[in-house]
Amino acid sequence: MKRFADLTEQEVLALAITNEEEDSRIYRGFAEGLRAQYPKTAALFDAMADEEVHHRGWLFDLYRQKFGDFIPLIRRQDVKGFVRHKPVWLVKPLGLDEVRKYAETMEYETARFYRRAAEASRDVATRQLLLKLAEAEDTHEAMAERLEGELLTTDARATEDATARRVFVLQYVQPGLAGLMDGSVSTLAPLFAAAFATHDTWATFLVGLAASIGAGISMGFAEALSDDGSLTGRGSPWLRGGVCGLMTTVGGLGHTLPYLIPHFFTATAVAFAVVIVELGVISWIRWKYMDTPFLSATFQVVLGGVLVFLAGILIGSA
Repeated sequence: MKRFADLTEQEVLALAITNEEEDSRIYRGFAEGLRAQYPKTAALFDAMADEEVHHRGWLFDLYRQKFGDFIPLIRRQDVKGFVRHKPVWLVKPLGLDEVRKYAETMEYETARFYRRAAEASRDVATRQLLLKLAEAEDTHEAMAERLEGELLTTDARATEDATARRVFVLQYVQPGLAGLMDGSVSTLAPLFAAAFATHDTWATFLVGLAASIGAGISMGFAEALSDDGSLTGRGSPWLRGGVCGLMTTVGGLGHTLPYLIPHFFTATAVAFAVVIVELGVISWIRWKYMDTPFLSATFQVVLGGVLVFLAGILIGSA
């Protein structure tokens, strides 16, 4: 791995050519990943990829004049301290905001590279071209804003934002909410049955811990195996399963942890207060993301929670 300061002029130009090729392909990857759900933004990245192709042509023309047709293979990862991009473009589905911020960072870093290369260059023509490219990268943000204005009309942006929200709900909110509801409600009965049957806080904690982890594993696998997301658009099954399993465990642990308090009635009072908070959070999520009226969501969740809670107490007191 070479230091940037040790690169020859030929290697700097070769690296710049490689960078423009990679950036163009990254933008093409963004476009392809966004095209199905966000066609207007995909068109924006297609235009930016075309711009990178033009830059590559400028660099190659200058390189060929100075060094011929052979271009040594030198890439970002071959230069110490050079920027390395995480392969976000390989992740499906792509997040709209994440991609836009990633592109802004790319343009800033590329412009900085060209300025550093221009400062180190002793050839006038090379220095002028590198500065020209740095300015072009600086104007890419303005170009993106201009293209957004042309391609992303108010209606188009509203449509894409609605799509982004729908994808977020399908891939994260729904499995997370299902897990939180299951963990918060289904573990109430065994936890409070154990509590009122034994009046032993440590034994109750162990029962709640086992129920929470067991429910998390069960719900995680059930969600992951329910569908592969190819037809429903719900994304990676293992991601959904992980979200669902984690939230199930969290939902159960919320009212289990108070039983680490050694005093039984204090622990039970705290656990009861946690249950009320959990049911309130579930109601809010259903209202916020599932378009369920808040009072209706609260009534449904609280009614189910109270019934399970009473069942646990009755069974434990029998």
